Amino acid sequence: MLTHLSSIHFQQAIQTVENTPKQEQVRIGVLALQGAFLEHCLALYAAGAKPVELRSLQDMENLHGLCLPGGESTVMAKLLVQNAMLQKLKCLITMGMPVFATCAGLILLSRKIIGFENQVCLNCLDVAVSRNAFGRQKESFVENLEITCPIFSEQDREEHCNFPAVFIRAPQIMQIGKNVKILARRKDQILAVQEKNMVATAFHPELTENLLFHTWLYKKAQEYKKLF
Repeated sequence: MLTHLSSIHFQQAIQTVENTPKQEQVRIGVLALQGAFLEHCLALYAAGAKPVELRSLQDMENLHGLCLPGGESTVMAKLLVQNAMLQKLKCLITMGMPVFATCAGLILLSRKIIGFENQVCLNCLDVAVSRNAFGRQKESFVENLEITCPIFSEQDREEHCNFPAVFIRAPQIMQIGKNVKILARRKDQILAVQEKNMVATAFHPELTENLLFHTWLYKKAQEYKKLF
């Protein structure tokens, strides 16, 4: 689990990134208004990125990527509106900044929340989701899934791998748009998708030692940085 700030591995990764000159850092904003953002920060450090905790509009400058963590999607949405961050966040994603979202972040990123159509969301990822589709906190579980790795460009060859998926009050993707690529299924349940610069999972990669998704975000952010 990525939970120990004192571990030698993470201390070295953090030190390496923090000692990198600011202009050379790949800076990824991690929404930190509410929810489990710390583990994402650790995973991003391990991947080579500089995580920037986002709590205000001022924090959203000089970023190269975004991460939307798990938590309470309704609370996140209300705080984004209250802190005048929602439109800026949507604009960055719409303009092509890479984003990785997990669980509540997936809900926040989606176009439609089934049964909660009036809930504020970013309306970026062309999916409809069902909240808490996998039950309550006590019904959390881990399951190894065969997944399709997220791609960097449409020309990439499709690759597959096994991934330890952690489900905690997870949503389910019920509908997808025509340009959305499915990355993971569990039986007939859609659990991870990619659309252009957006990757989202119903499960929690940040709670494992597998950096596949955070490395994708880091490398996409590197590409995005070169555009400016």
